[in-house]
Amino acid sequence: MSHTRVPFRLYAIAAVAACLSVPAMAQDRPSSMTLATASPGGVYAIYGEGVAQVISNIVEVPTSTRQTQGPAQNLVLLQSGQTELAMVTSGPAFEAMNGELELLAGQEYGELRALFAMYPTPFQMIAPADAEVSSLEDFDGKRIGAGPRAGTGGEYWTRWLREMGIDASLQYGGIGDQASQLADGRLDGIVTAGGIPHPSLSELESTQDVVIFGMSDGTLGEILEQNPYAVEFTIPHGTYDSPEGDLQTVAMWNFMVADDSMSEEMAYEITKAVLENNERMTSTHSAAKDTLAENIVNNTFIPLHPGAMRYYEEIGVEIPEEIQP
Repeated sequence: MSHTRVPFRLYAIAAVAACLSVPAMAQDRPSSMTLATASPGGVYAIYGEGVAQVISNIVEVPTSTRQTQGPAQNLVLLQSGQTELAMVTSGPAFEAMNGELELLAGQEYGELRALFAMYPTPFQMIAPADAEVSSLEDFDGKRIGAGPRAGTGGEYWTRWLREMGIDASLQYGGIGDQASQLADGRLDGIVTAGGIPHPSLSELESTQDVVIFGMSDGTLGEILEQNPYAVEFTIPHGTYDSPEGDLQTVAMWNFMVADDSMSEEMAYEITKAVLENNERMTSTHSAAKDTLAENIVNNTFIPLHPGAMRYYEEIGVEIPEEIQP
């Protein structure tokens, strides 16, 4: 029996042809992914588990979460290719894109891309009723709890009060401990950032005579003008018992982001899967009630990933020019 010898060159050509015949989608699908969240016990960690489960079960790409120190570290991990997805707050994202994030050592992260809006983190204020405090300006010269120093509230309230010329004596620590300190007179007020109703504020309201107040038009305008990552936010009447109406304040939205190296198809599938399974997400954490397609307009500066943009166009969400790919 004779055998015909096939030249090596033909094997090479056949191998190249086989590679080219593989569908682009198959090449773009990773075997697994990682999602950077935050420390255990917080909303990020719980919410992130919900997203990972949706991606694993619906997109069918096994996805695990990685616990971190929060948004700033998440951006470092994403930029360096150590994670495929990251949860971030608008403030650190803005700083990363502009080369102002300390952990990125001045590097501008221009490849950051948004997939969907998660939920807002509003900034809130409370004081004892007998402290005669009804505005942020009244905190001047007083002892004010600002939550953990490395947290969103501690980081940005410290900056903003300084920029407004409010010389408060800021104390840092767990918000639960600070609520106790306010109750026994060791603090004159608390500024924080968190979901509504905030458990610590609600507890103080039920046990103490306190005032929960909003921002004046002037303060609101000043913060929004100087901080393009902040958005106007209304705490609806009824969220807390004591306010007589809506309270105006600012918030930072949280976003799911990826690097622009993620394939368009993968970004599309992830965005579609999460936004079309809101009930499932909400069963993981109530914060996901705001994980809705229309809330992407609360992103004012992070460019959308083209894959995410394709999904929003399909369902008729009008995307502002500022964040179009």
